[in-house]
Amino acid sequence: MGHHIQTLPTTPLGWSIPGSRPVEPGRQAVVDALRELATPFAVVSLDGDIGVCREGQVLLGATTAPRGALPLLAWVPALTPDQLGDPSFRSHYGVRANYVAGAMANGIASEELVIAMANAGLLAFFGAAGLPTKRITAAIDRIQAAVGDRPYGFNLIHSPHEPWQEQETVELYLARGVRNVSAAAYLGLTPQVVQLRVSGIHTAPDGSIVVPNRIVAKISREEVAEKFLRPAPEKMLRALVEKGAITEHEAKLAAHVPMADDLSAEADSGGHTDNRPMPVLLPLILALRDRVCAEEGYARPVRVGVGGGICTPASTAAAFALGAAYVLTGTVNQACVESGTSPMVKAMLADAGAADVGMAPASDMFEAGVEVQVLKRGTLFAMRGAQLYELYRRHASLDEIDADTLAKLEKSVFRKPVAEVWAGCEQFFAERDPTQLDRAATDPKHKMALVFRWYLGLSSHWAIGGDESRKLDTQIWCGPGIGAFNAWTRGTFLADPAERRVVTVAANMLAGAAAITRSNALLNQGVDAGPESRTWRPRPLDPGLPR
Repeated sequence: MGHHIQTLPTTPLGWSIPGSRPVEPGRQAVVDALRELATPFAVVSLDGDIGVCREGQVLLGATTAPRGALPLLAWVPALTPDQLGDPSFRSHYGVRANYVAGAMANGIASEELVIAMANAGLLAFFGAAGLPTKRITAAIDRIQAAVGDRPYGFNLIHSPHEPWQEQETVELYLARGVRNVSAAAYLGLTPQVVQLRVSGIHTAPDGSIVVPNRIVAKISREEVAEKFLRPAPEKMLRALVEKGAITEHEAKLAAHVPMADDLSAEADSGGHTDNRPMPVLLPLILALRDRVCAEEGYARPVRVGVGGGICTPASTAAAFALGAAYVLTGTVNQACVESGTSPMVKAMLADAGAADVGMAPASDMFEAGVEVQVLKRGTLFAMRGAQLYELYRRHASLDEIDADTLAKLEKSVFRKPVAEVWAGCEQFFAERDPTQLDRAATDPKHKMALVFRWYLGLSSHWAIGGDESRKLDTQIWCGPGIGAFNAWTRGTFLADPAERRVVTVAANMLAGAAAITRSNALLNQGVDAGPESRTWRPRPLDPGLPR
């Protein structure tokens, strides 16, 4: 290959006694051995070069060389994708590997995506946020019919403006036996998420507490994480008992279990995000978990996984190295064939770099100034959304906005008169939430917010529907990880959006993470096999995970 081992340990770790398989000489043998994930191997000193022993015995720390032994430079154990992360996660959810496809809203995490992941023995959450109850029900019907007893989950989004939608979703999940739920966008606990967690809780014959409804809470702040690490608040439990939503026995047992089985520490992700760096956020949440679980005395600590920027084998390996129980993916899945967005969006994502993202106002929390991370390349949505929020911040009503500015909005952003936009708002909220119209009748600033949210809300639908006439106004939730994903797949079959299948991506991310982890173990013992040993080029691994 024209390269040599760059560094070698000065003192052997012990001795290796080769088996019947010949010692393989040279750096390429090390690289090849690293990629056979299920096979442990020894790196030995061999006539001034190095070699690989895949069979035989290893004597660590021995100072006297047995007959036929070679100096041991490094030992690399087997590491397959199904060994990464916390093993209790796999048994808890009945999955093959600790890799989760997150619940991208409006059905972007689609039925097809959930079914494909379930058929591979992996957990995915359907993106129920933003969808009406009828649409969520249809998704449950289809997924349950297709996957049987294989793993699947659904999203529960905190809906501060539509608590009735949150309640309807909880009641639907309880009625239909949706047991794995990703709770997202919570700033604190709500009666709805507590009801979901506590309903059906009971004791097993051995006296242990059984919690049938599993909550995976997506968090990015310590104060929110702690609420899901603790048991449900007594006051909230009492109120649920009084209204008949849970039983007295369920409330009593709930005082002894955490609100979540797992926490997903959300780093720099697409959509709602605090842009937290993973190496900062994950250790903070892990330390908080250790403290709270020790205080509460749980039989099993809450697991902590991480999402946001999980986009390559290297970032996957980094997450597990930092102590993540599992990894959670989002943006990379949106770029896959099975996602519920349009081919137009998938093509736009395939062209994106790490710097081609920005922040824009969130439709569901517009008035509070909450932002989402979106794609900037090929769209003006982030800029136009920021303009709308600035107008909202500066003015008390639409009437205060000067005529020239309003005319430009009608021409370039709304593409229709404000009066027509408002008529659409009236029609929408008359069916979905008439209280919004009542408030707008007496609060002109709220009316302005609803008009601006018309644009923000429809922009994601233009993206999902592939409306080419509205391409410049598309809201595409996306983190900077898409740039790293595109760089990793460049020049391979996964560069083509038509080849990006969610399980193929998962299998390569996990296999690559295992290979890189093994390479790092080799490096930590003083053997550097060169850059080729630290890379994993995508290969057609679908539908199974490599061993």
